[in-house]
Amino acid sequence: MGKNGRNIRDAVRELCLSFPEAEEASSHAMPDYKVRGKTFAMFTVNHHGDGRIALWLHSPAGAAQLHVQTEPEYYFVPPYVGPRGWLGAHLDRGNDWRTIATRVRDAYANVAPAALGANLGEPQDIEPPTETMDPEDFDPLSAPHAREKLQALRAWVGELPETSEAKQFGTPAFKAGKKTFLVVYRQRKRMRLEFWVGPELQATLSDDPRFIIPRYIGHRGWIDLDIEDHFDWEEVRELGLGSYRHFALKRMLKQLGEAP
Repeated sequence: MGKNGRNIRDAVRELCLSFPEAEEASSHAMPDYKVRGKTFAMFTVNHHGDGRIALWLHSPAGAAQLHVQTEPEYYFVPPYVGPRGWLGAHLDRGNDWRTIATRVRDAYANVAPAALGANLGEPQDIEPPTETMDPEDFDPLSAPHAREKLQALRAWVGELPETSEAKQFGTPAFKAGKKTFLVVYRQRKRMRLEFWVGPELQATLSDDPRFIIPRYIGHRGWIDLDIEDHFDWEEVRELGLGSYRHFALKRMLKQLGEAP
C-alpha cells in the first residue's frame, strides 16, 4: 500500500518498481522503467506541451487499440511509440489506480523474460496518490522568476522586425521570419536559452561553464546559456541579436537599420 501525501510521480515509481528486477532510468528527462534493459513504461508530464500526466506502456498486441477505442477518456495513442502498439494512460483524469496497476503489470509481462513475467499474481492494490504534480514539474517556466525573464525576452523580441513566437517541443521558440533564432526552456530547475552563434564563437563560449553545446543542434553552431542564477541582459541581447541577424532576411536587416 502507498503512503498518504504521495504525489502521482511517487505512486508511479512505487508501482513500476514493484516488479522483479524493475529499474528506473532517465531518457530525455522522462523516467523510464525497464526490466533487463527493455522499457515497459515511461512516465511523462506535459510532454512537449501536451497537457497530460501519463504513462506510456508497452502493451500486448492489440491491447492499445482496444483500450483507446473503448475508453478514450482514459487512454490515448502516444507519439513516436504509439504506432508500435504502445498505450498512453492518463493518470489524473479519474482512471482507477487498480486498473492502472493492471495495465502496468501487462506492460511489464509483455517485455520481461518468461521466468520473470510468469506468475505475477493479482495487480498491486495501490493506494491512489493524494497529491498531483508540483506546478513547476508540469510547466517549469511557471516559476515566478522564470515568467519574469520570459516576459522580458518577449518584450525585447517584439521590438525586432518580423518576429513571432511559436512552440518547439512544447517550449517557447522565437522566429525571425520563418527561422527560429532563440529558444527558451527550463529543465531540472535550470532556465536556459539557445542561440545560433557559429562554430568560432561557440568554441570560445563553451570555455565558460554557463554555456554548453546542445546535443542535437550544436553541430550547426548553436550554444546553450544557463540563465537560472545570472541573467545578464547585455549579454543576452548581444547573443540574441547575433542569432537574429544570421537568420533574418535582407529586408528585415534593413528595417533594423543595418546594411544587408
